[in-house]
Amino acid sequence: MRNAGWLIALLLLGAPAQAEDAPKVAVFDFELLDTSLQGEIEGARADEQARLMRSGDQLRKGLAASGKYQVLDIAPINSAAHAKNLQACGGCDVQLAQQLGADIAITGQVQKVSNLILNMNVYLRNTRTGHLVTAMSADFRGNTDDSWARAVNFLLRNRLLAPDYGRPQPQ
Repeated sequence: MRNAGWLIALLLLGAPAQAEDAPKVAVFDFELLDTSLQGEIEGARADEQARLMRSGDQLRKGLAASGKYQVLDIAPINSAAHAKNLQACGGCDVQLAQQLGADIAITGQVQKVSNLILNMNVYLRNTRTGHLVTAMSADFRGNTDDSWARAVNFLLRNRLLAPDYGRPQPQ
């Protein structure tokens, strides 16, 4: 009975049940594709670089908290990932994720058309086959911390963690 009390307490606190058979995922830091005139003239902005890091962290935390995924630490391969364009490297994201023992490689990209028009894309690839499992996208308005965080939350809630969507199983 005493153990049952601890179990109920954990459930009430919202601790996710981490299934050992949950897919192991390597969630890479987001990348920026800046096609805006401002980006062409001014180059990379520190606030946007910080938002990219926070977006990846937010995605990792949300997936881990759900208990539907085992989120792996990307620190051992993070510098190698930052040295490449993960969206155009011909599968290097899969190769890096394989080094961690991941079942799924998750990459993200934010395309900035202007300070008003942005798009966030998330891609999941099976590390055994290299094939794209699913892709998802969210358009958002305003280049602010809040708008970026809302876009990540939307993709988590309505795509990655939604029933019957975004929980790809390795083949």
